[in-house]
Amino acid sequence: MSAPRCVWPLAATLGEGACWSAREQALYFVDILGKALHRYRPDSGECRSWHFEEEVSALAERERAPGLLLSLRHDLALFDPASGELVRLHRPEPQRTGNRFNDGKCDARGRFWIGSTDYACRAWTGALYRYEGGGRCTRLLDQVCISNGPTWSLDGRTMYFNETGHARTWAIDFDPERGTLGERRLWRQFDAASEGVPDGMTTDARGRLWIARWGGGAVTCHDGEGTELARITLPATNVTSCAFGGPDLRTLYITTATVDLDETKRAAQPLAGGLFAVELDVPGLPANRFAG
Repeated sequence: MSAPRCVWPLAATLGEGACWSAREQALYFVDILGKALHRYRPDSGECRSWHFEEEVSALAERERAPGLLLSLRHDLALFDPASGELVRLHRPEPQRTGNRFNDGKCDARGRFWIGSTDYACRAWTGALYRYEGGGRCTRLLDQVCISNGPTWSLDGRTMYFNETGHARTWAIDFDPERGTLGERRLWRQFDAASEGVPDGMTTDARGRLWIARWGGGAVTCHDGEGTELARITLPATNVTSCAFGGPDLRTLYITTATVDLDETKRAAQPLAGGLFAVELDVPGLPANRFAG
């Protein structure tokens, strides 16, 4: 792999939600606490941002129409970057006012899986939802401490899900036809003090998982049993998400954050909060689009 290079030193407060648009040949990602959506075009180097009045945490491209599905503070919404139009669709957990949405991604059938967390990222009030559009939203997991991920195995029969607050990754039996969850087993327990905790993640074309390590300054590659195979070290402690992109899907884009860094750490990490790119010898998988 190549050395990581910072392609956009934007100093995001909480960069997250990296998602490659094959249609636009661009990387979308968010700054959750900065309340912004960003787009980076590697062919031209163009960097563009859209700002919101509330947190925006995750996204997916729409399959049948232009634009994106976004998770905002409490709502799921459609957003058209070309016009700036925002249409709110659904509020999955109206009673949990102390929560906000966090990470999310579509499965192969275009269902959007979105997790929540409490604002302080401490309580067990998070959950994982499956959103299919048209108000069809189902809570599949509850009492989660900081929901992150998910990603899937190559055969689509295992969902990997990060519970960041407990430094663990779950492997969950998954029915790709119905979008239902089965038995859950602990896939890997991380040592938060020495390794950092698992944040966003993605799967490559060989079925290996690439996991961003919040507090660990790295993205690590793992086989299906959880064994670490490779490590990308970043010049930022808080590494938040990763996604394959580029024309051949061999570029791993990585988001980072400045939140929780004191003045001394910020000075030692001038590229923290930047968007990074690493060239790899194996491609990733195309991002699934929202079908609802």
